[in-house]
Amino acid sequence: MAETTADVRRDIELTRERMSSTIEELEKKLNVTQMVRDHPWPALAIAVGAGALLSGSRADVKAAAATVTATKGASSQLGAALDDVVAQLMTAVTGALHGHVDKLVGEIKDAIGALPATKKEGGYGVGPIDVLPEKGPLGAKEMARAD
Repeated sequence: MAETTADVRRDIELTRERMSSTIEELEKKLNVTQMVRDHPWPALAIAVGAGALLSGSRADVKAAAATVTATKGASSQLGAALDDVVAQLMTAVTGALHGHVDKLVGEIKDAIGALPATKKEGGYGVGPIDVLPEKGPLGAKEMARAD
């Protein structure tokens, strides 16, 4: 059977429509944000597991060793610049991680109804209270002793 140009164009258009709908379905299935919203506890468990695996892999030590090996023989300026980049990257990652941990701890404290921290330096609400709203910071002699 001989196909006309119109038939071929129609077939191409139908194929495009099928591919578009298939891609849309895949995007919906692979939408990580929506999956986390729909199933927060399994997502949290996966995140904790991945963190444990990554911390046990000592990838940071391996990356540092690879960086040292890669920069051997390079000029001291290049090594210093690379060290600065790595230090800035680690500082940014550490700051982001601390921010996420602080946010998570705050959410947990809110969920259990814990009192807000009175110190501006941060902390997670453990240990003795050394700042009273009406008096401010207490000295070592003013703190109540446990014995």
